[in-house]
Amino acid sequence: MTDIKEITTALIKFRNDRDWEQFHNPKDLALAISVEAGELLELFLWKSPEEVNKENVKEELADILSFCFFLSEKYGFDIKEIILDKLEKSGVKYPVEKAKGTAKKYNEL
Repeated sequence: MTDIKEITTALIKFRNDRDWEQFHNPKDLALAISVEAGELLELFLWKSPEEVNKENVKEELADILSFCFFLSEKYGFDIKEIILDKLEKSGVKYPVEKAKGTAKKYNEL
């Protein structure tokens, strides 16, 4: 079993054991990702990156990633496939020879 499949299976079992799928529609999962991302941002508010509690960052990342896995599962997306596809598209938009070392958006390169 792949790591991604193992994670997805564990998340779905956790969710189903608690009868939470009823709350996991695509809209609410997308909202939950945003809310958890806000909680991650809050950890950094008024602090330097070195001052942030890494354990709290780890917890918020786990929440964000979990909801991303649930949303992917809801639409039948293969996580590995969608990430690799996006990397391929981004590679076209941001070719190394133009994008290396710059934070410019693709339309400014």
